[in-house]
Amino acid sequence: MKIRSITPYLFNPRSGKNLLLVRVESDAGIHGWGECYTSLRKEQVVETFVRCMAPYLIGRDVHDLRHMWRILFDDFAIRRNSVDLSCAWSGIEIALWDIIGKACDRPVHQLIGGRQRSRVRVYANGWAEGAGGIDDICEAARQVVAAGYTALKWDPYQGPWRTVASRADVEHAVACVKAVRAAVGPDVDLLIDAHRRVGPQQAIEFARRIEEFGILQYEDPSLADNIDLVAQARGQLRVPIVCGETFYSKEQFAGLLEARAADVINPDVCACGGILATMELAAMAEPYAVLFSPHNNNSTVVGLAATAHVSLAVSNFLIAEYFVNLQPACDALTATPLKIENGWLALPDRPGLGIDIDVEELRRWPYEDFAAKRLRLPEDESPRVRQA
Repeated sequence: MKIRSITPYLFNPRSGKNLLLVRVESDAGIHGWGECYTSLRKEQVVETFVRCMAPYLIGRDVHDLRHMWRILFDDFAIRRNSVDLSCAWSGIEIALWDIIGKACDRPVHQLIGGRQRSRVRVYANGWAEGAGGIDDICEAARQVVAAGYTALKWDPYQGPWRTVASRADVEHAVACVKAVRAAVGPDVDLLIDAHRRVGPQQAIEFARRIEEFGILQYEDPSLADNIDLVAQARGQLRVPIVCGETFYSKEQFAGLLEARAADVINPDVCACGGILATMELAAMAEPYAVLFSPHNNNSTVVGLAATAHVSLAVSNFLIAEYFVNLQPACDALTATPLKIENGWLALPDRPGLGIDIDVEELRRWPYEDFAAKRLRLPEDESPRVRQA
C-alpha cells in the first residue's frame, strides 16, 4: 500500500490557536488523519513543512514509518532537527497509523502492544482561558469540576515570562492556587504549569508554598533548555516535577532522564515524531521510574485519539491533557466525537484511530490569524502592583 497524497488542513477552533490536521490517502483507497502540534502565529510554518515534505513521501509504502522519518531527518533536513520539522512529520506519521489500523481492521493500540488499561484519565486545561482575576478563575474551576472533571491544570502566574518574577506576581500565584483549592475542594487533583517562567530559587520557593494544597504535578518550573536548572529545583522539592513539553527528540529526553530532572515526562504525540516515537520516549523513562503524562494542546478529535492510543498501551501512564475550550469546535468536525465521562476517556474499538473528519465541515473553519499579543516594552520592566 503506497502513499498517494498528503494534504494539510488548517482549522480555526475560535479559541487558542489554529490547529493543523493532515489527511493522507493511500493507493488502496484508505485514508488516515493525523495532526501536527502548532503554536500561536506559527501555524503556517508547520503547514509549509508538511507541503514541502510531501513530495519526498508520495509513492512510499505506508508501513515504512521508521525509514521515512530517517530519510527526512538525514536527507531532507540534513540532520538538523527542529520542532517544526518534528511537528510536521508527527501529523503524517499519525495518519499513516490510522491507515494501517484501518487496513488491518484493528484499533491502533492493538498494533503497538495492546491495552494495559481499559480507559484513559484526563485532566482539563484551557478552562481558565479569558478569566480575569482570581475570583473568575475560581468560578471557572467550579464549572469545570461540575462538568465531571476530577483533575485540572492552569498557570497561576500573571504577567510576562521572566526569570525573576516580582514579589507581587509570586504572591498572586500562591493566592490563586490556595483559592482554587478552596473552590474545588480536597478531592480534585490540581496540576500547576509554571511555563518555564522563573529560575530555580523562585521555583523552589513557590513549590514549597503551594505544597500544602496537594499538587499532583508541577510542570516546567524553570527553563528546560538548561536541564540542570530543572534538576536543581527537583532535588529540593517533594512536589512531583513534570518536564518535556518543549522537547521533541530522544537526545533531549535522554539528557532530561540522565539529569534526574523530572518525576514525569510530558511529550506531545503531535510534536515529538508521532505514535511510535512517543511509545519509545515512554519506554526510555521506565528504567528511571519516571511516569508518562502526555502533553496534548491539540484537537479533541485527532490529537486526542492519537494520545489516547499511546496512553492505553504504555506501562508508565499517569494522566493525559484535554483542552476543554477546543471541544465544541472539534465536535463539529466528526459524527463520532470522543467523549469524556467523569474525567475518563474510553476509546471505541473502531479500526485505526477510531475517528474520522468531515472534510466539508472542516473547510467551514478556515485559518484566521489570531491577534498578536502585546509584547512588553522597556518601561514595562519595573515592578508591578499586585492584582487580585
